[in-house]
Amino acid sequence: MNLKSYTITQGRDRAPARSMLKAIGFTDEDLRKPIIGIANTWIETMPCNYNLRELAAKVKEGIRAAGGTPMEFNTVAISDGVTMGTEGMKASLVSRDLIADSIELCARGYMFDGIIALVACDKTIPGAAMALLRLNVPGVIMYGGTIMPGKRNGIDITLQDVFEAVGANAAGKISDEELLDIENKACPGAGACGGQFTANTMATVMELIGLAPMYTGSTPQVDPDKDEVARRCGRIIVDAVKRDLKPRDICTRTAFDNAIASVAATGGSTNAVLHLLAMAQEAEVPLKIDEIHAISARTPLLSNLKPAGRFTAADVHTAGGIPVVAKFLLEGGFVDGSAMTVTGKTFGEEASAAVPTPGQEVIQPVSNPIKKSGGLVILRGSLSPEGCVIKVTGIERKGQRGPAKVFEREEDAMKAVTSGQIQHGDVVVIRYEGPKGGPGMREMLGVTGAIMGAGLGDTTALLTDGRFSGATRGFMVGHVSPEAVDGGPIAFVENGDMINIDIEKCTIDLEVEEATLAARKAKWTAPEPKYKTGVFAKYIKTVGSASEGAITSKVF
Repeated sequence: MNLKSYTITQGRDRAPARSMLKAIGFTDEDLRKPIIGIANTWIETMPCNYNLRELAAKVKEGIRAAGGTPMEFNTVAISDGVTMGTEGMKASLVSRDLIADSIELCARGYMFDGIIALVACDKTIPGAAMALLRLNVPGVIMYGGTIMPGKRNGIDITLQDVFEAVGANAAGKISDEELLDIENKACPGAGACGGQFTANTMATVMELIGLAPMYTGSTPQVDPDKDEVARRCGRIIVDAVKRDLKPRDICTRTAFDNAIASVAATGGSTNAVLHLLAMAQEAEVPLKIDEIHAISARTPLLSNLKPAGRFTAADVHTAGGIPVVAKFLLEGGFVDGSAMTVTGKTFGEEASAAVPTPGQEVIQPVSNPIKKSGGLVILRGSLSPEGCVIKVTGIERKGQRGPAKVFEREEDAMKAVTSGQIQHGDVVVIRYEGPKGGPGMREMLGVTGAIMGAGLGDTTALLTDGRFSGATRGFMVGHVSPEAVDGGPIAFVENGDMINIDIEKCTIDLEVEEATLAARKAKWTAPEPKYKTGVFAKYIKTVGSASEGAITSKVF
């Protein structure tokens, strides 16, 4: 093998480097083997990534057994659930690109021969994938796994139920004691949020795009089998180094199309639109937001998963795992089985081997889909010329026309919902929460959960240049582009303006005369950046449009 790490570890002139590495226990024999960097996103601030420290030890066992030498390093992770509804949430999307940058820096600095990234919470997954695609050295994504569902009155509950309970409590529908009981029971242990929210959506993406080995993502984090999953991933990364199988060999346009189909088929998070566009940029694979819409439109919805469905992410594992989704899509002709995966086998070879659990109801065959088209719809119109996204899983309404109620930040909208100021038929507009304007494009699960919990979900709509949690459900439109701070039309909406959203026509329009809009625009001045120093200030200067993935290192 022609190992990159030999630049660091071999030869007379590298004696000082070897001396330092021997100080922490590495031997000459260790340093002659492939050096595998373990990018660990363990952190003690949330359940999502909590067991990754233990799983890293099992990954190391697999690496050593396959003839490699592991070297572990850390990066950051921001919990969307913990920070939701606060200024801290602005750090979440910013962290995605920082994670990618930090993994890239360590890999370039130490010249690892391969990288395995241990990921869990939402932004760690695409951040790690972006880094692997930049570096294009053999790499594996290993997902820590979902949390198990909580139990209340014999019913499975998740963090989604806590957010919606806040709205129900504010509306007087449940007591303080009931809210506390839901809070105490929803999250029983380690693992990422337990529906087909963003983390589990992106874990599905990683298996179907080929960067994660199949049969690894759906195993819950606390399942005893996760240790063997970790060992297997350790063996696979060493094998990928020996094969010289690189991420860009795997993540072709065909693989991206397969991944998009998996999001559509599982009712996955709208955040996948941002992350797949960003990953495509890093892979230098042309991909446009409207192409995501086209794939979703032709792909049936197969998975009956929360936030809109019956089942939790742990139920996917008992149903046979994520590969069952791949198998059904392959059998229906909705994906291309020729794509390569990190195991060295094709997508078709891996998916064909999947065995659905007899009698399972979590993942439907293509002969009996939940819906004939997938969950992601891209809207365009006078209010969003560059496009925006709505997840229609669980929505029966084909449109919404109503008067705007405009808010300049998320907190003001949340106060309006919880104090009863939002009426049936309103279209809530939250602006200056985009990639630059926020900055960081905060998720709005607090507001959307409160709307649903207050009983307004069937009659109101919400739109924003920010984004939504994968746990969001209802008539919610995010990623409105151009964003308000860039002078997008959302900046010129006023209270009472009629907004018309048509799902069947895929349009979103502001029903205001062009002359009136021109007059408003002439009086408008872009607000000053909310942060003028530090990491947020850097982000504001470099981040691009949500319609292109909101990335800070645009390739083309």
